[in-house]
Order: sequence, then structure tokens, then C-alpha cells
Amino acid sequence: MSVFDPVFGRGEVLGGDPAAAWPRALLEVEAALARALERAGLAPAGAGSAVTAAAEELMSGGIAALVSPGAGPPGAPGTDPLGAPGADPLGTGAAGNPVPGLARLLGSRVPAEYAGAVHRGATSQDIIDTAMMLLASRGLAVIGDDLAASAAGCARLAADHRDTVMIGRTLLQQAVPVTFGLMAAGWLTAVDDARAGLATVRDGRLAVQFGGAAGTLAALDAAGPRVAALLAAELGLAVPVLPWHTDRLRLLDVAAALARCCAALGKIARDVTLLSQSEVGEVTVGSPGGSSAMPHKRNPVAAVAVLGCARQAPGLLATLAAGAEQEYQRAAGAWHAEWEPYTALLRLTGSAAAWSAELVTSLVVDVPRMTANLASAKGLPLAEHVAALAAGVLGRAAAHDLVAEASHRAVAAGLPLRDVLLGAQSFADELASAGVLPEEIEAALEPSGYLGASGIFVDAALAAHDDYEASEGSHG
Repeated sequence: MSVFDPVFGRGEVLGGDPAAAWPRALLEVEAALARALERAGLAPAGAGSAVTAAAEELMSGGIAALVSPGAGPPGAPGTDPLGAPGADPLGTGAAGNPVPGLARLLGSRVPAEYAGAVHRGATSQDIIDTAMMLLASRGLAVIGDDLAASAAGCARLAADHRDTVMIGRTLLQQAVPVTFGLMAAGWLTAVDDARAGLATVRDGRLAVQFGGAAGTLAALDAAGPRVAALLAAELGLAVPVLPWHTDRLRLLDVAAALARCCAALGKIARDVTLLSQSEVGEVTVGSPGGSSAMPHKRNPVAAVAVLGCARQAPGLLATLAAGAEQEYQRAAGAWHAEWEPYTALLRLTGSAAAWSAELVTSLVVDVPRMTANLASAKGLPLAEHVAALAAGVLGRAAAHDLVAEASHRAVAAGLPLRDVLLGAQSFADELASAGVLPEEIEAALEPSGYLGASGIFVDAALAAHDDYEASEGSHG
């Protein structure tokens, strides 16, 4: 276990023992293959059960030695006698992957009459690629649950704060008024979009890999496709048109869906870190963290953790995309380069989703602080609204220049925009000539009167979310 796992390995996307996730998935595929072979009549009755029992025994009793060869000396009580500390018990280095050693180990634990059912017809890539799909099938379900919790939290924030006025910010500078409900609605639609992408991949792109040595299944003759279909049924995966050894689009679809999740969650986390700054203070995370040096600190740890996970996703996706161009029937190196970034992307997305569910559902909104920050702008965010009033007579450019000059004077003098527009004779005269009355200027400087379609957009986002939830319920 890494000391960083509580940040980058949060949640259950790789199961309760993440280090064992890969060996467990590989063993499950080998066991499922034996059962498929028996069902196809290519292995004796009882072979599937025997191989499955041996795989389960390894999973429950000896899997620690597969992932940590130095867990104990050979033959020590409670350990699997696979080698001394620092050893390579499966011969992974010699073979270039762990499957040959794992298949030999599994076969050695199966009664002799059934040993022929272990790994029959398969190549190492079949087992590893199918295990990757198996890890995705389970991991995407966990991520989907956490995303659903985040979406529910965003929906609550959007509904509760549909009409909560706050300052909008573009390029990190104050812009025009918006509502916090609209900001939360934006988070909501992105999360639901990411959920839909995950569901598309989970339901249609996770397929078994079974092609044998070079994608022909020659070792099984005409029975190969039937075994592939039975293997898919055993594992709950789809049956592809043909083996996809060097067609990595399925893998990229998984990776892209995960990266999209990180992008959506990273957006929320970035907004929260900015809104929770001491000088802004418009939101507070539910469980802030402290500092080793500064006793007063209340750090938005959940948001920071989401960003720490999400920032790694683009590089991992790029590595997988770069390796997708693969030669002939099996890549030399590009396939190997997928395993760790794929696992890392799955793990980090799972952690980001788990952190985000906590972040969004516990977020505290400081409405008075939002009101105060908006008031501190002294009407400047409504300059666009005032300019629009005068544009009909003065023209858009002249009206813009007039209000821009008034805004500059207001900033220089530290005055509200209203005082400059109505107090300076030159501005008052020009506005009057444009037919803009003082009471119209007063109304134009009211933030709640310049929210456009904010409420409509929030309602639309909430309705779309309800529709999505209803659709998910019908599929479930």
C-alpha cells in the first residue's frame, strides 16, 4: 500500500484489495475459460469446476504472494511457497507478462485429468485484455454510483439556489450577475453527460478477447467462436465480431469515458477551490483539512484531491492513445505499455468520483457572502445592462464607450457606478439625450433584474436530470 493511496485510491473501484485486482481478474478469466471449454464439449465434465476451485483457492489463500513475492519465506506458515523476497514467482520478467506463469501455477493445482482445460486455445493477450474489460465492467459500475451521488448533490444545489444571485466571473475577473443555481446546474449536466458516456461504454464496448495465437483460434478449429461466446457469457461481457488484439478502440473508449469523468469532476473541484478562497468565501467544504504548519488553515481537501486525481488523466489517456497504433497481429511493446496507465486511470477516476460525491453532498453555500461580494463591485457588473439601455439611440459602440468611461471614473474614484452616471453632469446629459431616465438606470443596476434565462436554464437542467434518472431506473 502506498502512503498516497488514501488520496489517489479512494473508493472501491478496484475492490477491497486493489493490489490483488489484476491477479484476481486474470484467474477469473482462466476459470471462466475452463467452464466455457467444458460447456463446448472440449474439456471433460467437472473440468470447469476443478479449475474454478483451484483459482478460488489461489485468490483466497495465495494471491498475496502473486502481488508481493516477499510476503514471506518459502513454506512459511500462512504464505504461498512461490519464492524468496525479491523473486519473480510467476516468471513475468522472462515471459514479458504474468499469464504464462500464472497458467502453469493454476494448472499445477488442478487434478491431472482436468489440467488440459487450463488456458486451452488462449494466448496471454486474450487473458490480459479480457481481464482489462472485466476490471472496467466492475469499476465503471462503482464510478457510476459515485457519479450518481454527485449528480444528486448538484441537483439539490441547483434547485435550492435557483435564484441565489452571485457575481459571475470570466477570466477570473468579475463579469455580470449569475445565480449559484446556474453554476450548480452546469456541474449537473456535465456529470450526467459523463455518466451517460460511462453507460454507453459499459453496455456496448466491453467485450471478451479470445483469438488464440494470432487471432484465428486455430487451436480450437471450428469450435473457437462458440468457446468465445460461452466465455463472454460466463463473464458478462459482449461478444465481438472478431478478436481485437491490435484494434485498441475498445480500450480507448474506456479510457476516454474515464477522462471525461475526470474533466467533469475537475471542473466542480476547481470552482470550489476558487469559491472557497479566503478572499471569496462563498462556499465551504463540509470537512476541511488542516495544515502541518499553519493552525488556522481550513483547506478544501476533497476538492484538492479531486484535482490531484483529475490532472493525471490527460497524460494517461494520451499514453493509451499513442499506443493504439499496433503492428500486425500483436504489438511489440505498445500492448505492454497499456497495462499500468489503464489501471492508473481507472483507479484515479474512481478516487476522483468518490471524493467528489463527498465534496458536493457536503458543500455549504454562504449566501450572505455572495450578496456582499456582489455589492462590493459597486454596480460595475451591470455596466452592460446600462449600455444596452442607451444603445438604441446612441448606437452600440457609443453607448459602450460612454458607460466604459463612467466605469473607469468610478473605479478611479472608488465610487459606485450609479453615483458617476447620475452625479456627473456630462454622463447624465448624454443618458438623458438617449431617453434613459434616472429611474431606469437605478433599475438597470439591480442585479436580480439582469439574470437573463438563468432560471430557465436551471429548470431545464433539472428536468433533463430527472429524465436521465428515470431512464436509468427503467434500464436497471
